[in-house]
Amino acid sequence: MITLTGITKTYHMGTVDVHALCGVSLHVDAGEFLSIMGPSGSGKSTLMNVIGCLDSPTAGTYSLNGRDVSRLTDRQLAHVRNQELGFVFQQFNLLPRTTAQRQVELPLLYAGISARERHHRASDALETVGLGDRRNHKPDELSGGQQQRVAIARALVNRPSIILADEPTGNLDSRSGAEILAIFERLNAQGITVVFVTHDAGIASHSRRVIHLRDGLVDRDEPIFGPERVL
Repeated sequence: MITLTGITKTYHMGTVDVHALCGVSLHVDAGEFLSIMGPSGSGKSTLMNVIGCLDSPTAGTYSLNGRDVSRLTDRQLAHVRNQELGFVFQQFNLLPRTTAQRQVELPLLYAGISARERHHRASDALETVGLGDRRNHKPDELSGGQQQRVAIARALVNRPSIILADEPTGNLDSRSGAEILAIFERLNAQGITVVFVTHDAGIASHSRRVIHLRDGLVDRDEPIFGPERVL
């Protein structure tokens, strides 16, 4: 599903070149649940942005579902982000005066889906994350955990094959964080590929594989199974 080969990313900061990724090669199969870990500056957020087609690599190749992403136009990349990828961030990125139902409908609006279908699919997505009874609430009427559930529903509404989550529990208390992790585990059990970026080993232990980055390179690629996996 995801194949990165020799990916580099260099940012030009005035006269200084910052090498965020230095030749990352990685393969992710459909249906995997993996975490990307590493210290600050290791390149994990840059790698997530490349996988999510939010940033282009300086060199190397990236194949997503059999398509060479480097050959796609900006319009085609936007279509990939809208149709194949779902994004969840540490900041919920919700519109302050908009109901949960409308928040979740927005990606469908951009995709040109009819109003009736938008309403139906957004309602289903909110039911999936346990917020069917909160669809008419605005962000200031929801807890932090509920706001993140809205963000997950928004990521799900276009039925993506991959969900990319960058520190999705970072702004939540431990109980709300555990509830969010349980949602991701259920989604993965339904066949959705889940990729986390996290600095927290406890969060990463919920995945089945951990990629450790250091200095822009894959330092370790470890499976997690059996009793070591926290459920």
